[in-house]
Amino acid sequence: MARKTTTDDPLAPVTLAVGQEELLLERAVREVIAAARAADADTDVRDLTPDVLQPGTLAELTSPSLFAERKVVVVRNAQDLSADTVKDVKAYLGSPAEEITLVLVHAGGAKGKGLLDAARKAGAREISCPKMTKPADRLSFVRGEFRAAGRSATPEACQALVDALGSDLRELASACSQLAADVDGPIDDAVVARYYTGRAEASSFTVADRAVEGRAAEALEALRWSLSTGVAPVLITSALAQGVRAIGKLASAPRGARPGDLARELGMPPWKIDRVRQQMRGWSADGVSEALRAVAEADGAVKGGGADPGYALEKAVVAVARAARPATRRP
Repeated sequence: MARKTTTDDPLAPVTLAVGQEELLLERAVREVIAAARAADADTDVRDLTPDVLQPGTLAELTSPSLFAERKVVVVRNAQDLSADTVKDVKAYLGSPAEEITLVLVHAGGAKGKGLLDAARKAGAREISCPKMTKPADRLSFVRGEFRAAGRSATPEACQALVDALGSDLRELASACSQLAADVDGPIDDAVVARYYTGRAEASSFTVADRAVEGRAAEALEALRWSLSTGVAPVLITSALAQGVRAIGKLASAPRGARPGDLARELGMPPWKIDRVRQQMRGWSADGVSEALRAVAEADGAVKGGGADPGYALEKAVVAVARAARPATRRP
């Protein structure tokens, strides 16, 4: 989720929104505009791109007005500004105008770093909007969405939502908003499943969960549904590998340790420790090794080493389920 520094006042003279997560960048801009219009309903908003913001344009926009009107000037893709325009912006940062809020939207990184450094040195309010590439980041985002809506959701519900909807932050935000508005009681994984039936069942993690629990038929059904709805095969092998590795990690952990201590040591949330404990019944060290080999073979096949990714995944799912229930291998 976006992180703010220096000041939380959206009407600070300069706001710097840094990152590549479009939803968070857009929210940072909207927050400033909303605050300005709350202070003055007639606030003038100018939303500019580098091709429009030419040398001298910023000076014109920020020059004193006869009517002292409030104004918000948004500069998109500030990292792409021309050298002469960057000079104008840097000069403005040293002496910002009253009743005007400048919002610089910058992708971060090396390009245009001089402007970033100048804005930070000038004390700009900064909002960090990094790309959320890790599942843990998206999980944290979902929790934050429910908190912002004044609602609580169980850890299992948040995870189920991420599993069902994937990496699209706008879709996750919309789902959180819908659930918060529609559901009066507790928001748990049963509620998420009811709203997103099919999508949740088609997730790669559902395939993995059923497989490591030894439920081969259900895992195969979820696998076929996943593939039919467009889930990438590589995501399924990744989820299978994570599921088997989690069992291996927990199996080798000290017995009697508290969930909180195990969570820190193994890098899992406490609720997942409880889930993996239930899933690991029937597993052995040999079973973990066998399952990991099967998943590795499938991973190679879906990445171009095999002619039929679907068949390779089916073999892996069956192998994992058998490893979870050794007795099923008996004649």
